[in-house]
Amino acid sequence: MGGFFGAVTKDRQVVLDVFFGVDYHSHLGTRNAGMAFWDPEEGFTREIHNIANAPFRAKFEDNLAGTRGTSGIGCISDSDPQPLLVRSHLGLYAITTIGIINNAEELIERYFSTHDHQFMAMSSGRVNTTELVAALINQGQSFVEGILNVQKLIDGSMSLLIMTDRGEIIAARDRLGRTPVHVGRSADGFCVSFESFTFEKLGYEDNYELGPAEIVLLEPEKLTQLSPPGEEMKICAFLWSYYGYPNSCYEGVNVELMRYRNGAVMARDEAAHGTLPEVDYVAGVPDSGIPHAIGYSHESGRPFARPFVKYTPTWPRSFMPDSQAVRDRVAKMKQLPVPELIEDKRLLFVDDSIVRGTQLRETVDFLYESGAKEVHMRSACPPIMHACKYLNFSRSNSEMDLIARRTIQELEGDEGQKHLEEYADAKTERGRCMLKAICETLGFDSLGYQSLEGLLEAIGLDREKVCTYCWTGKE
Repeated sequence: MGGFFGAVTKDRQVVLDVFFGVDYHSHLGTRNAGMAFWDPEEGFTREIHNIANAPFRAKFEDNLAGTRGTSGIGCISDSDPQPLLVRSHLGLYAITTIGIINNAEELIERYFSTHDHQFMAMSSGRVNTTELVAALINQGQSFVEGILNVQKLIDGSMSLLIMTDRGEIIAARDRLGRTPVHVGRSADGFCVSFESFTFEKLGYEDNYELGPAEIVLLEPEKLTQLSPPGEEMKICAFLWSYYGYPNSCYEGVNVELMRYRNGAVMARDEAAHGTLPEVDYVAGVPDSGIPHAIGYSHESGRPFARPFVKYTPTWPRSFMPDSQAVRDRVAKMKQLPVPELIEDKRLLFVDDSIVRGTQLRETVDFLYESGAKEVHMRSACPPIMHACKYLNFSRSNSEMDLIARRTIQELEGDEGQKHLEEYADAKTERGRCMLKAICETLGFDSLGYQSLEGLLEAIGLDREKVCTYCWTGKE
């Protein structure tokens, strides 16, 4: 995934606005970060750092005092280094992007076809995604024409910010609105952000949310629509169930409230189906599983507790190290039990999702080693059957990395892969067999997944406007 933030004013320095605005997106990426600024006297400045082993602020705060800019953009990225500075017939500009291009090699070869273009290759030989986007934009006679070219040509998703050599910011949301783009307004300018919650602390008020494919121009005094929104939207459901920060809103739906509703819907449906287990406590797998568990607890009437907590001052995110072995060890070291809430207790945990299951197995072992009598698990979303093609969530080298798909293969071989929809439904024989097999593999006393209908009910948007590809495989 990734997140971006930008700000533009007439004459006020926005360096701190952009610094804190980008830092507020640190939950969305762990690899690279950068900021670019434009100042009427100094022009463009830019700084990029790898943040795999240090937080954003530690990499950038030492240089803040010497940086100037009345306009600026920045990003946290799980992909390539950015923002980039680009010089073309459109002028000198800075650009940052969020998204994935599945047909990158095809587009690169098409770009090479005239034999008079080149890209700077990274050490792996790959082309920086943001550089490719800039190349596609430069094929247009204007920024708008170029961005529309990007939206038309890429297979995937792409939202972006451009800062021009006049200090203006152009913001564009991806063609189907899979990721959000919000605009805030202050007395002397505008900001633009992936996350909506950044505004208040920085002195901006929520002003506008771009529609799918919409392009706008931000100047200190005004917002101008350059290209209208499209009618079709497929916003990612994982923004609410996992990625989004609790106080963010997307399409008017708050993340934390959605998670409460989602947990309540799960408990309500389990009670109706007679599958609600007798437990001593309902708990959430920290951190994003907790609000789902609160909703589940309230609806089920089972008390909420925190039988274990995560120690985060040293390692805020367990997936930061490059080595899988180190990530697994860090995840284990972070889990600190509260013995009085575990020993001889029947526990039901709600997690935001179950993707590969590796760390969840270790969590269950840790709970039993700490004295738990029973451990029941609930996933706040349906079984993940397909690796995401549009964002970085659940992207895998093989779909057999996904525990649901791997279990189906073990149960029924290739034939089972023809019945994914049936396996995803706990009311079918195949669905019950998959649940039982995963329970045995991961050591749960029982397992339940939120239904797709229940998840969409909790979000509250028209289901045609929400992307559910990772569960259904349908565009």
